[in-house]
Amino acid sequence: MSLYVVSLPIGNPDDITLRAIEILKKVDFLICEEFKVARKLLKRLDLQKELYNINEHNEKSDSEEIIQLLLQGQSAALFSDCGTPLFADPGTHLVSSCHHSGIKVVPVPGASSLLSALAMAGVEIKQFYYAGFLPRNSEERRSEMRRFKDSKCPVVIYDTPYRLVPLLEDLHKEVSGSRNISLMISLTQPDERIIKGSLASVLKQVKAQPFKKEYVLVLEPPLLTFHKKSKSPVKTRKRR
Repeated sequence: MSLYVVSLPIGNPDDITLRAIEILKKVDFLICEEFKVARKLLKRLDLQKELYNINEHNEKSDSEEIIQLLLQGQSAALFSDCGTPLFADPGTHLVSSCHHSGIKVVPVPGASSLLSALAMAGVEIKQFYYAGFLPRNSEERRSEMRRFKDSKCPVVIYDTPYRLVPLLEDLHKEVSGSRNISLMISLTQPDERIIKGSLASVLKQVKAQPFKKEYVLVLEPPLLTFHKKSKSPVKTRKRR
């Protein structure tokens, strides 16, 4: 009576862990995000398992059937199309229901585009702000940007490839064209590419060479202001 939350590769199929393969083989049934992607995975692993799918439309209604199967003593593995489940993916309601029903939830860690992007950005990551997918509407998106534009830690942003230019344009308006960003494209795949630079320069590159690949954007913290003579951060002395 367990639900395993299994991480899958974010691009390179060889990044699947041995434990993930073992769990997928031993559970009674699988819960996926998209049938097409899941069947491709099972074919590669030479597995035949009963598949259930949950998405933003059916998760609440279909979770009850899955919960009942688990309460009968069966086990299942939940996974998304790629990476670590539940980051902007369905599954939260199901996992929460398992906790409330006394069903054991077991994490099976693995690849994560979030952590991979932060590691590759080359910035201090003692803390970070996960902005996730921003609103589609430009006004709402810019309003959300105003909440984190002065953050002293890196900000991680996801979005679909066809909204990259509008996203960068809104960031340019709200944050400043001189602010540095790291754009991670097709992580772990043969065409992996990392573009680093100011918002203005990256926006110029993307407009000149559009692409339709998955990406993660890391907005770097604002640079410290330095005094011209001492070249050290300006400090304000307290009056005594």
